[in-house]
Amino acid sequence: MEKVPMRNGYGQAILELSEKNPDVMILDADVAKSTRAVWVRDKFPEHFLDMGISEQDMLGTAAGLALGGMIPFASTYGVFLTGRAYDQIRTTICYNNLNVKLAGAHAGISVGPDGATHQALEDVALMRVLPNMTVIVPCDSEETLKATLAIARKQGPCYIRFGREAVPVITDENMPFEIGKANILREGTDVAIIANGAMVYEAVNAAKALSGQGVSAMVINMHTVKPLDGAAIEKAASCGAIVTAEEAQRYAGMGSAVAEYVSQHCPVPMEYVAVDDSFGQSGQPEELMEAYGLTAGDIVKKALAAIARK
Repeated sequence: MEKVPMRNGYGQAILELSEKNPDVMILDADVAKSTRAVWVRDKFPEHFLDMGISEQDMLGTAAGLALGGMIPFASTYGVFLTGRAYDQIRTTICYNNLNVKLAGAHAGISVGPDGATHQALEDVALMRVLPNMTVIVPCDSEETLKATLAIARKQGPCYIRFGREAVPVITDENMPFEIGKANILREGTDVAIIANGAMVYEAVNAAKALSGQGVSAMVINMHTVKPLDGAAIEKAASCGAIVTAEEAQRYAGMGSAVAEYVSQHCPVPMEYVAVDDSFGQSGQPEELMEAYGLTAGDIVKKALAAIARK
């Protein structure tokens, strides 16, 4: 299966948007090569602004562009975008419901050797609590492309998150993408695995492994964390047990969002696969995913634990 960095999908999308829409402007915090915003800089320089290593200024400028009727995409590493510039996102962008698109690159533990300071694990939690904010975590480069194009069409603040490493492309151009509507990748009856980002591929592999043990596992790609797809969660709950899997902190992320819905509408046993209240560290991406319990094998263990609690 081909592996492609999700950021390639982002780069392809903003390149397409810059070619077709005169109102699109790409803002960068001096990491254009890493985020693939350099593709726009090189081909459509009139659609590109390098703000330097100044995330707060970048988002203030993005807010001004939005007030002027443009569609700004502000992209940099997710940890700096959502952390250093949180006040600008909250008070300037979300409070005023401005049409600013935020792209958090190099998210998750799989950034690898860059270590804890560069591994955005809290970004989903920070963004999903903000009023007016849409939060999307695509699973591969193809879905990142579709999601980027989708948020360009949606009015209001949006945050899209993607990792650095190349991941298997498990969707194709024919698979539908709709903000707020999860995709069911595999039907099942014994347990449902709800995943997003790089963990969707791990979830599919976990379902295959569970099938070998006589367990029927549903797999749901919950690419939109906010607004959440309640209907998909209720379908997952019909299995009688749910496991959530995400490359982020366990607390206040996608798993917590699902648990909030489950507790109110369809209570069933739940287990979580996520970073468990700790910072990351330097290492190779594959080593870190294993060290922090973010593999298909970890999902299998949690699925069996959830089933045992029925």
